[in-house]
Amino acid sequence: MYSYVVIVSKYIVPKNYSGITLFPFIFLKRKSLLENKTVVNHESIHLKQQLELLIVLFYLCYGIEFILRYIKHRNWRLAYRSISFEKEAYENENNMNYTKERPLWNFISYF
Repeated sequence: MYSYVVIVSKYIVPKNYSGITLFPFIFLKRKSLLENKTVVNHESIHLKQQLELLIVLFYLCYGIEFILRYIKHRNWRLAYRSISFEKEAYENENNMNYTKERPLWNFISYF
């Protein structure tokens, strides 16, 4: 089991995003998002991914995959949404049990 801390900060979360996860913290842009279970669950999925890749390796893989997707699509938003970690999180963000039942290394199936 893991735990995390949710912090509300409009300064840390990038423009046009609701939240960002920097292990062990989930940063949300607005206080009202604390009630949004989908957003919090999405970010919780990223916590699991980060733990599986020992945190630093997650950021390295995330960055490399983003660069490759950006080169392919030439579109920031499309590149971001095409990252395997994001595809897994978006596809499962409405399943509130996902972080409990998620298979280990499941992001690989989204490449």
